[in-house]
Amino acid sequence: MASKKDLLQTLLKGLETGDPAAAAVVNEAKYIQHNPQTHEGSEGLAELFARLAKTSPKVHFKRVFEDGDFAFAHIEYDFASLRAAFEVFRFEAGQAVEHWDNIQPLRGPNPSGRGMQDGATAITDLDKTEDNRALAQRFTEQVLIGRQLDLLPDYVRADLIQHSPDLTDGLPALRSALQATENGTPAIRYQHLHRVLAEGNFVLCASEGQLNGTHTSFYDLYRIADGRIAEHWDTVEAIPPRSAWKNDNGKF
Repeated sequence: MASKKDLLQTLLKGLETGDPAAAAVVNEAKYIQHNPQTHEGSEGLAELFARLAKTSPKVHFKRVFEDGDFAFAHIEYDFASLRAAFEVFRFEAGQAVEHWDNIQPLRGPNPSGRGMQDGATAITDLDKTEDNRALAQRFTEQVLIGRQLDLLPDYVRADLIQHSPDLTDGLPALRSALQATENGTPAIRYQHLHRVLAEGNFVLCASEGQLNGTHTSFYDLYRIADGRIAEHWDTVEAIPPRSAWKNDNGKF
């Protein structure tokens, strides 16, 4: 049987190729769509992929991971403009049954000269997957949500490699961004951690909060080395108001 990583890549490559085999990866009878801007059931996936393929999109996989029933990927899309994306699928019996994503325009390079998607790709330390998952979860809950910024050095290396498009490398830039305020409240406010997915030295955290007063979805990918966060990538996407959702499943 194909791995979940292979199934994810077959599915998303279908956006580029229009291959009907891509749609077969999905169990449409069970499929739950969490992208608020995508209808459910209004168009068969095979027809959707065939239509999108005519626009000559390109799908470039940067990193692909697997965690239990889930596969998740870090992707560059070229749909008339370049976008950075995280895609997450849950599988049952070899078919995708649930989908989440977080997509933003590709920006950069950042002040340290790094792109949003370059950097390390090798998956290592598979025996440390659960330790790394727990570390990223504690960091999100205590530092990002709990705002215990004095704990930053316990979780993040001083020489952090940063791919977020507005930040430089290193711990001081991250601290400054988290300390920044807008009208007296933190400009970046993490409020809920919804999912933590991990494989080896990589952990993806999906969180909800506010960015400059806008309801926002934060997807943060961490590479962990020697018990601290050594490298960070993200996508940040505004969540449309409930009245604009095209399905009732919620972003998370």
